[in-house]
Amino acid sequence: MAMDIQSETTAITPAFWAAACDHLMEKDRVMKRLIPEFGDGCLQTRRDPFMTLARSIVGQQISVIAAQKVWDRFALLPEKVTPANILKLKVDDMRAAGLSARKVEYVVDLALHFDNGSLHVKDWESMSDEAIIKELISIRGIGRWTAEMFLIFYMMRPDVLPLDDIGLIKGISHNYFSGEVVSRSDAREVASAWAPFRTVATWYIWRSLDPIPVAY
Repeated sequence: MAMDIQSETTAITPAFWAAACDHLMEKDRVMKRLIPEFGDGCLQTRRDPFMTLARSIVGQQISVIAAQKVWDRFALLPEKVTPANILKLKVDDMRAAGLSARKVEYVVDLALHFDNGSLHVKDWESMSDEAIIKELISIRGIGRWTAEMFLIFYMMRPDVLPLDDIGLIKGISHNYFSGEVVSRSDAREVASAWAPFRTVATWYIWRSLDPIPVAY
């Protein structure tokens, strides 16, 4: 599948989704209950790598609802959200849209990496998850969590387990441990039954907490 930047409105779903759901419902009692609750809903990507990463930076450390509001204001600033257009924006305008000074720096640095060709965008499809994570975390403001969100929401890699995600840990606690505190080790053990479709199980765990799917 081509890695070119496309329109934000073009959504694509992963071909493996149905097979993943069958596997998870067979292997895991919670998934057997959860998956049917959400009908035909599934992960979608807009296939826009820059926008996916920019949205994840904007959403760091704030709620999903707050992140959407800030993004909506920010996205109105350029004619179209592209690296070149972002580099033309004024810092004051980005701050007025709701971005912190640090997030302005991060989004600009991200735009520079895309604009100057320093990222191996065309090679990502053939690279391993860890290789992509290593490249992305070299960009200011992108840590492992953001890189893993990129693997899930842009690359649609089937077996990503974002153990740094608060929602995943909370959802595992709620669905598997009756709300008790869950360690990363506990979460990893639960998720061992989800392989090789841990991305799909994670998505349903998120949905169990919030029926409105998150999108980047």
